[in-house]
Formats: sequence, C-alpha cells, structure tokens
Amino acid sequence: MTKINQILTKWLTGTVSSTSYLKGMGLSNDLLHRYVKSEWIEHIGYGAYKKKFDTIEWQGALYCLQTQMNLSAHPGGKTALELHGLTHYIPFKPKIDLFGASKERLPTWFTKKKWRKTLHYYSFNLFTIDLKKFLVSFDHKNFSIAISSPELAVFELLSHIPQKQGFKEAIKIFDNLTTLRSDLVQTLLENCNSIKVKRLFLYLAENSDHFWFKDINVKSVNLGKGKRVIDVNGKLDKKYNITVPKTNAYDTEPIF
Repeated sequence: MTKINQILTKWLTGTVSSTSYLKGMGLSNDLLHRYVKSEWIEHIGYGAYKKKFDTIEWQGALYCLQTQMNLSAHPGGKTALELHGLTHYIPFKPKIDLFGASKERLPTWFTKKKWRKTLHYYSFNLFTIDLKKFLVSFDHKNFSIAISSPELAVFELLSHIPQKQGFKEAIKIFDNLTTLRSDLVQTLLENCNSIKVKRLFLYLAENSDHFWFKDINVKSVNLGKGKRVIDVNGKLDKKYNITVPKTNAYDTEPIF
C-alpha cells in the first residue's frame, strides 16, 4: 500500500488534517504538493488539508483543532446545552459558541470558513483549573469532538448575562438542569474566577429547587464583596447581593 493510501485509509471522512500531523505521518512538503497536484488531497488554508471532494463542517474542522493541534477550543455555553438537549428548542440556524483558554488563538483557516458568520469564539480564563475533566465526548457522524459537560456549560452560559444572554431564558434553561452532578458543580464554584457567575449560579440553583443543590457547600465558595448588577433597573436579592429583573419566573407575576 502506498503512503497516500495508508494516510487516506486512516483519515476520517469529514475531518481536517493539519500540516504538522501529516508530516508526522511521513509526508514531506514535496509529497504534500504532489498529492495536491494529483488531487488526492486539497489545501484549504495555511496549515490545513482535507481529502479531495470531501465536505467539511465546523465539527470536522474542530476535530483537527482538538485532536491534532491540542487546542482547548470546545463547544460550550448555550451551544453545548443545545447539543445535550437541555434547551427549550434548537434554532434552525444555531449560533456556534466556542470557548477556549485566553492565550489561544484559532487558526485563520478555521475562522475564515463558511461557518464564520455563526461562529463566536470566547477566549478567557473563567476558571483557575484544567477543564479537561469537565468535557465530554460528543459523537458527530463517524468521529467525536469534546464539548462542555452540562455542569461546565451552564457556567459558560451565565458568563454571557446580561450582555449576550437573557436572564429569562437562563431561568428556563436552569429548570431543565435536574441531573447536574453536585461534586462537579462544587469544584467549578470553588474555582470560578467570576464573582458574578458564581452568585448567579447559586441564585438560579436555589430558586430552581433541584435536589442536587442541597449537596452544595455554599460556605466554601468565595462570593466576594459588594453588589453585582445584572439588571440596572432590577431589584436586589439580598442573599446573593445581585440585582435581578424586578419581575422574573420566580415571582408570581409573568415577565412581559
């Protein structure tokens, strides 16, 4: 079997391969150029290739970032919760929310592809710990990518309130989170860098009255000092010292 046949046999349909990965498989620059010219593979941007005539979606491109380039980028927040089936509906053209470490940047070949208009990448350090154990495998066609667990995803979602995420929808999503694992939640609470996110999480968790909340040790969570404003025209929740909408789903009056 020729070198290119060996590589194509291992190459998962619908995925991108990086130049460094292909060189690790024994392909020199000359061979890469030769195989492109022979239409075995196609160069899709600096540092990346796909099989000729293959169709690439964002999941197959992300597969390369995660498995070959060792980047931390992963679907998180609302996107991950949608993939877990924990939101009220799946939008016809869902927005792709990716999260990653603050020092990482996505390669140009990834950010300039057809999904760029729906892709939003947030690179910041929301936590002080390695998040690998808070990621889970998600199957897509013939391969898998790592996405946020429901526990991690809800923290990422709350980081977008109020600028990019509505409070009312967050309440509805939280009502679906009946099976969160309290040990993972506890670890995330104790290692989250955002006082606002921690207070929001505890406020929503307590009001949702899920069974796992009784296992959370709030006293071990640093909730900082001073007020955090979620809604400038809202009311102050004195327990968690955050302003929330004056009328929300936890009140007797409906939100209009």
